[in-house]
Amino acid sequence: MAAAEDAASGDGGRTLAQLENVDETRLAALGRRLGGMLRAGDLIILDGPLGAGKTTLTRSIGAGLGVRGPVTSPTFVLARTHPSLVGGAPLVHVDAYRLRSGLELDDLDLDVEGAVTIVEWGHDWARLLADDWVEIALTPTSGTTRTVTVTAHGAGGADGLATRVESQLV
Repeated sequence: MAAAEDAASGDGGRTLAQLENVDETRLAALGRRLGGMLRAGDLIILDGPLGAGKTTLTRSIGAGLGVRGPVTSPTFVLARTHPSLVGGAPLVHVDAYRLRSGLELDDLDLDVEGAVTIVEWGHDWARLLADDWVEIALTPTSGTTRTVTVTAHGAGGADGLATRVESQLV
């Protein structure tokens, strides 16, 4: 998707799917499917209020990737790397909530090219990390369900992240 397509979409990206009434079981299944197709260099940005399921989704993606756990929120350490147990890409899990500048993000010295990177609260920092990324917004709709909106950003390509993610949303 070219920059012109980004601008044409009105929101800086192309919506791939909006999933309604997603409970924790469905969210975990989605995460495992995504984890099974993600690879080094892929960037996922997670957005949503506290308790929306960002860490739950990341934990499930980690399970799909086959990484060493437990995958927990890196709120106080800001970033945590989970090595692969199956010879695949490691998972870098970032909590960007307390970052105030791109310099602070750079100080984390993230290996974005060599890992699958998931950034909670990372909307403002995505362009500093990769040319292509997928943003997953989790919006609670009740005490147990949420709406999951998946948006692709960047140039992508025939085998790009957006194409691979979109194939897992059916």
